[in-house]
Amino acid sequence: MMNLNDLKNLNPKTPGVWPWPAKLMAFAAIFVGVVLLGALLDWQDQWESLRVVKEQENSLKETFLVKKQQAVNLDLIKKQLQETQESFGALLKQLPNKSEMDALLTDINQAGLGRGLQFELFRPGAESIQGSFAEQPITIKVTGNYDDLGKFASDISMLPRIVTLNEIAITPVGGALTMDAIAKTFRYLDDEELAAQRKAAKAGGAN
Repeated sequence: MMNLNDLKNLNPKTPGVWPWPAKLMAFAAIFVGVVLLGALLDWQDQWESLRVVKEQENSLKETFLVKKQQAVNLDLIKKQLQETQESFGALLKQLPNKSEMDALLTDINQAGLGRGLQFELFRPGAESIQGSFAEQPITIKVTGNYDDLGKFASDISMLPRIVTLNEIAITPVGGALTMDAIAKTFRYLDDEELAAQRKAAKAGGAN
């Protein structure tokens, strides 16, 4: 059995005269070294491939998380879009069509007369197209007391159709008050009007 001192006394220049245990140990060490070196050289490409695969795995995980978040957001956006469409539909129902505009103008006039106001002016203006809707201004001038004017404005806001009062100016006249205002009503365009608008827009874009 060789000990550490025996190994130290071996001459590396004359391995042929080493005792058999030393030769066997040297052979085993050389064999293991050759195997390890070969393994390192042979596995280097595999280790590189493994590194690339791990990087791809991490990239795929990140992509999955991003797609998952987008899917969650998409569901939220769809829900918000549905709520918006429902709200839009409710607002659309508050807009008269072309045939109902005359009745709406009558309702505005009756709201003033019902409060005992005297109309000095009630003049519908020309419509202006605002996207899918038409806006019609009405110049009004009514005379009455303070309470009746306030109730008239409240009655306008309570109409089943959308009517707004704009550019309001109130001036005293004798023992009463005169209110000048622009009432604006809105209606949605029918299919024929929308088609004509799209056609005009297309023709304008072609020019």
